[in-house]
Amino acid sequence: MRTILNDIKEGKLKSAYLLYGEEVYLKLQYRDNLLKAMVTDGDTMNYTRFEGKDMDAAQIISIADTMPFFADYRTILVMNSGFFKNGNDMLCDYLKQPSQSTRFIFVEREVDKRSRMFKTVKNLGNAVEFLTQDEATLRKWIASLVAKEGKNMDGGTIAFFMDKTGSDMNNIKMELEKVFCYTLKKDVITKADIDAVVTVRIGNHIFDMINAIASRQQENALNLYYGLLAQKEPPMKILSLITRQFNLLLQAKELKNKGYDRNGIATKLQLQPFISDKYVQQSVKFKMETLRSALKDCLEADESIKLGRMTDRMCVELLIVRYSAGAKA
Repeated sequence: MRTILNDIKEGKLKSAYLLYGEEVYLKLQYRDNLLKAMVTDGDTMNYTRFEGKDMDAAQIISIADTMPFFADYRTILVMNSGFFKNGNDMLCDYLKQPSQSTRFIFVEREVDKRSRMFKTVKNLGNAVEFLTQDEATLRKWIASLVAKEGKNMDGGTIAFFMDKTGSDMNNIKMELEKVFCYTLKKDVITKADIDAVVTVRIGNHIFDMINAIASRQQENALNLYYGLLAQKEPPMKILSLITRQFNLLLQAKELKNKGYDRNGIATKLQLQPFISDKYVQQSVKFKMETLRSALKDCLEADESIKLGRMTDRMCVELLIVRYSAGAKA
């Protein structure tokens, strides 16, 4: 990670960077730092983003070989391609002698360090792994964020907070922001404050799952579901939370369309404004009829499970597959 920061600081950016590993927050932070250094703000002509496992390597190469428009470099971001696990000979061969005026940023969750793609990109530039941070590091990070806000949180409270959020830094940051808003006029953050606003991990997973469904990121949505099952969460509980989520999204969208302001929506939903804001923002990703249909299908799925027409696990999975394949903004 230090090498990336040094490259940015010294203005000696390499032709390719591979950012990989399970720690999403840090990975995306470094991705954004690289993009900020590589791409002039507002320059859409010389920046292209690809995402997902169905991307066309020939199209990536075609863009890479296109001369930058009134700039020294063209930047290509490739997100979650699967090329570093499943391979892609065409792109791998190209990267052995790529255009000198194009720079690549690859962001992956899983890689095979023995693969040709991994070795090629590492030789071309830099490959950095982002691991889940240990508890001590996370405690220090949380304490630093709290101190930056001019507040205090003792060690026991930090441990209590982490029990609810887990070790995902992105989730921790989001939950801390909620705590800061809730304790706006307080200097000391207590366990009661955390209990009042911090969402338990399964709720965060459900929110992320709906986001993935809305973005038609089917694999991501299913992975979140399988992760909850691995944590021994009952499918019926997951279905109940998905139903609640769609219901809140539908209400938030209806209230917004009726002209309710931020506080009015929060009051109607019986949520804090900073929480209802997230539902309003997420509801924009769905059409009204999609939300109504999703809520209806959730209720029918519940009935099918209780009547024994389908297993609970399969029923929820099919619901996720259906809407992650067809949900549109």
